[in-house]
Amino acid sequence: MPNILTKNQIEKMKDAGKIVSLCHHSLRDYIKPGITTNAINQFVEKIMIANHSTPEQKGYMGYPYATCTSVNDEICHAFPSDYVVKNGDLLKVDFVVNLNGWLADSAWCYGIGNLAPKTKLLMDTTKECLCLGISQAKVGNRIGDIGAIIQKHAESKGFSVVREYTGHGISRVIHDGLIVPHVGKAGRGQRIKEGMVFTIEPMINEGHYLSKLADDGWTAKTKDGSLSAQFEHTIAITKQGNEIITRQGDECTK
Repeated sequence: MPNILTKNQIEKMKDAGKIVSLCHHSLRDYIKPGITTNAINQFVEKIMIANHSTPEQKGYMGYPYATCTSVNDEICHAFPSDYVVKNGDLLKVDFVVNLNGWLADSAWCYGIGNLAPKTKLLMDTTKECLCLGISQAKVGNRIGDIGAIIQKHAESKGFSVVREYTGHGISRVIHDGLIVPHVGKAGRGQRIKEGMVFTIEPMINEGHYLSKLADDGWTAKTKDGSLSAQFEHTIAITKQGNEIITRQGDECTK
């Protein structure tokens, strides 16, 4: 069952969200061809520590890093490494900030240098899917409304939606009582209520939606080797609709 939070608790999560947003804003200038994903991981962790917060992912179920840095056909949960990002790469950086015991989570997709037209379309479509999903996250709707609109938009552009990995409730723990699929049927699933806080994080593939797990036991990759993109926000449900607590700017309207 979903965890219903008070306004005060949501305010604490919003403070964590501000640090998430700061990290992603800083990455916009930091990420460029020639930098390693290890360096990106260290950069983000230093910002967290400088802002009196900690990386919640580090140590979570044995995960050893502050961030996930997934490149090209890596869908999610990839380890930072000595891999040097290059022109044309599609990089996803995902992390969870813990500030005084309250969490906020966001993944963002970064196109490295000049992208091929179809890669740019994949990236743009995935962000559109996130925003469309958020538009359905309001009191009285159902969780299936989120997945339905995401699936319809992605497939209309010739792409597919990953099934195995979903959005989730979040509060003092990363995964808190609610699953938010990015496919589905409108009018189905859990009723959305005021006080819910959860992530919407569509993972959209250029090819087939099937995934496979790498030998490290964490990294999810597209089964057919096609590119994958992801954007994620943490949102809080209010009487007025929703609030993006990891907002970076005006990337999604309500």
